[in-house]
Amino acid sequence: MVTTLAVADVHGQTPLTLADAMRRAQTATAEARALAAAADEAVERVRQARAGYLPRVDLTESVQHGNQPVFVFGSLLSQQRFTAANFAIEELNRPSPVTNVRTGLAVEQPVFDAGLTRLSVESAAIGRDIVAASRAGAQQDLALGAARAFVRVLQLESAVRSSLAAVEAAESDLARARARRDVGMVTDADVLDVEVHLADVRQRQVASVADLTVARIQLNEAVGAPLDEVLTVVPPDPPRATASAETLVREALMSRSNRREAELHVTLAANALRAAQAALLPRVDVQGGWEFNGQGLADQRSSWIIGAQVQMNLFRGFRDTARVAEARHAEVRTKAEREGVERAIEVDVRAGMARLDAARARERVGQAALTQAREGQRIVRNRYESGLATIGDVLRAASAVLDAESRAIAAQADVIVLAVALDRAAGRL
Repeated sequence: MVTTLAVADVHGQTPLTLADAMRRAQTATAEARALAAAADEAVERVRQARAGYLPRVDLTESVQHGNQPVFVFGSLLSQQRFTAANFAIEELNRPSPVTNVRTGLAVEQPVFDAGLTRLSVESAAIGRDIVAASRAGAQQDLALGAARAFVRVLQLESAVRSSLAAVEAAESDLARARARRDVGMVTDADVLDVEVHLADVRQRQVASVADLTVARIQLNEAVGAPLDEVLTVVPPDPPRATASAETLVREALMSRSNRREAELHVTLAANALRAAQAALLPRVDVQGGWEFNGQGLADQRSSWIIGAQVQMNLFRGFRDTARVAEARHAEVRTKAEREGVERAIEVDVRAGMARLDAARARERVGQAALTQAREGQRIVRNRYESGLATIGDVLRAASAVLDAESRAIAAQADVIVLAVALDRAAGRL
């Protein structure tokens, strides 16, 4: 690592590495817990779909009382209390009120549904896998967000140290200018210029400290830590050298969660097409019922019924054929979307490599520029001491050092973040 991103004092604080920050973002945050719950929901949907293989059993308990003729006639038959006297016309038309207590048990078992239950289970399982792939991608995004927050803290810590050094240098320049004024070598204007410069770098220091405070809060939020916990970021090792673009593209196409998700959507669309076609076939169910009827629970009489049912749709206004056509178009669409995802993945990888290469080049140039700026500042100060340079030269040299440090720090931070982003593009996080 470049020395400007140095380790801060860790006494009484919790050290945090880049890997720890990304891991905690993927497991300890509210977003991570929500993703885990969504995955569990998808698992339960598979269990719901599998219930279609099992029989349906319903138990019904009812109590009815009235003199409605059909109700009375049927209740007496169900209770096995119907007699010849009940055939009297007056009794049929104006029966006495009857109470019927009914206990019923109904069982229905699908025998053949053209594979709809199996397809439903497969669709639920594919949906579960889609949620898992989506979760993996979201976790990688959380890790990348934590890495950005982590590096932001590193960058601002360096900026704070740089601003402190700039304040010390400006105070030294001010003392030197005052000393030269006191012996009549420069005027009050020189001292005033340095004082203005000192005020400017102090403002930068205050702003950097405030930005660092905010960045620490954002880092705690990104890793799921209490907002008042003090985390000390530990600078990572230099990013490893990257493989060739072709190697990373192949790796990304095999590892990226959105590629897996797109493939699953194609499978799901094919499954939906089979389900739409299966809806045109007949359905066979067997049914059974056992019930008890009486005036009370103690005098109930039993009866039972069994049967089978075959149901086949003959015409629904061309709804089913339109559904089949829709499913075919959906399959074509998902295949096109998968192709688009694959091309987007390749773009991500190649663009990520280009950005990282540019950041590494900026880092090298930035360090060289910073070294030159510091050396230039040393030379200008010596010339000022010898009366060969003006205070304006000194201030311009100081500003050049500040600008060079800012660019060097930003380039170092970019290298770390873009290396993580490239890992994300390759599906490595």
